[in-house]
Amino acid sequence: MIELFKASRHWVFDLDGTLTRAVHDFDHIRRELDIPPAEDILTHIHRLTADEKHQKTERLNELEHFYAQQAQPAEGVELLIRHLHKRSCHLAILTRNTRPFALMSLESIGLLSFFDEACVLGRDEAPPKPDPAGIHCIKEHWGVNADSHTPVVMVGDYRFDLAAGKSAQCLTIHVHEDDQLQWPDLTDYRAKTLVDIHDYLRQ
Repeated sequence: MIELFKASRHWVFDLDGTLTRAVHDFDHIRRELDIPPAEDILTHIHRLTADEKHQKTERLNELEHFYAQQAQPAEGVELLIRHLHKRSCHLAILTRNTRPFALMSLESIGLLSFFDEACVLGRDEAPPKPDPAGIHCIKEHWGVNADSHTPVVMVGDYRFDLAAGKSAQCLTIHVHEDDQLQWPDLTDYRAKTLVDIHDYLRQ
């Protein structure tokens, strides 16, 4: 399996909680938007009437702007991204956030220059994960098609990231420090931090 990861020159990353430290308080966001505790935020908003959707989207954007301003680099992020850059890898972001806030976060953690803006996709550019459409858009931009057998890697901290990756025929890496949070059926490699991924690739 490690040879497949080493061979890949195409890497898609989730952003919040993966390349950045997890700062989003989703319970607070749900309370602010009057969304039930167990319900997915974007799915809930999508089902609303046009007026309600506009109102809650505006408030969600305000909250996410606040969190984007708080972005801090995850452990090992610069080490991993620079390693992949030196290997001439193509790098992309697929986030359930918006592209402008994703770019703001990347700038805050000093990694904006490593990503082509066209390869930073948010919920306005593609249906949100776990829908794989965003990965397919990125692969098309890279000229990677299903018949090429070119390995593409999806890295994320949550099952939506991994499910999107699997649906798009990607290798998947789940990165999270909590050993209790695992989805083995969706995960090809499990890492606690991005440092682990960097070290794994250098074996």
